Amino acid sequence: MTSQMSTTPILNTTLIRPYGFYIRGFYDLENSNYYFIFLGVIYVATLLANAFIMSIIWFAQPLHTPKYFGVFSLALVDVSYSTSLIPKSLDMFIYGNRLVEYNTCLTQMFFVHYFSAMESYALLVLAYDRFIAICFPLRCQTINSNTKMIIVIIISWFIPFIVVLTMVCFVTRLSYCKSVIVNSFYCDHGPVFKISCSDYSINWFLASFFVVSLLFFPLALILLSYVCIVVALLKIAEIDGRRKAFKTCTSHLILVAIFYVPLLVTNIIAWVNVNIDTNTRILNLSLSGSIPPLLNPIIYTLKTEEIMVQIKKYIRNRKMVSFV
Repeated sequence: MTSQMSTTPILNTTLIRPYGFYIRGFYDLENSNYYFIFLGVIYVATLLANAFIMSIIWFAQPLHTPKYFGVFSLALVDVSYSTSLIPKSLDMFIYGNRLVEYNTCLTQMFFVHYFSAMESYALLVLAYDRFIAICFPLRCQTINSNTKMIIVIIISWFIPFIVVLTMVCFVTRLSYCKSVIVNSFYCDHGPVFKISCSDYSINWFLASFFVVSLLFFPLALILLSYVCIVVALLKIAEIDGRRKAFKTCTSHLILVAIFYVPLLVTNIIAWVNVNIDTNTRILNLSLSGSIPPLLNPIIYTLKTEEIMVQIKKYIRNRKMVSFV
């Protein structure tokens, strides 16, 4: 694989910057195009499902509460995450445009990792809402008003932005004098910096910091919040009261498991520097990046009573209008 190179002198060293990167995708796997067509179908379904739940929250006044502000934020992140990942993958592997220009590659790298981290923080925001609602039931409206929830959501968007921007900016300090073939299905941070001929120890540190601060840290806070929730529920004398209170958390717990389990397995393996088969890594990352954004709105719709009430109300109103 050959590519055009540009050189820029920086502090008496030469920065060798390639024209672009070649995204290899699956290695020696027949009919892999069908898999990316499958991802395209998932993407369309993701857009429809999340647009549906966002429209319900937007137009239903009873859902203008801190909890559903968090759900709306999660749905917006789901759409953004899928959009940053899947359309470009379809362009590369269905239409054969695997050579991605340098700046375009870094742009995709930023948005994919940013919205991946945002998915994690959006789940943390929902855990925060459940923690306040169950542990401080008499003061929850004061502690977590709509305005305060919006501020929490804005902060949750800002923190990953700073971390991911720093991580991607340090990639621009690397030289590429040998391979420009990226062993992934998109401009993945790890596979991109590992093919550099520069010292990438700082990039490795930033990748580890990304995993800790944007994946492990939110997960730890989510688990801590549920420890507090369980303690609070044990203080409720009536078993039926405990069950009803915990039922409000089941949707969130399912989303946490769906998102974190495959993602953490892949990152832990990469973190301890254990080689993982490229095809396995692509399957794991692509499914963990496409399935949760599709399932999140479906699970919240089916398992949340307030949303189902608004859907039924909308259907009844439509039938009344049609009858008239």
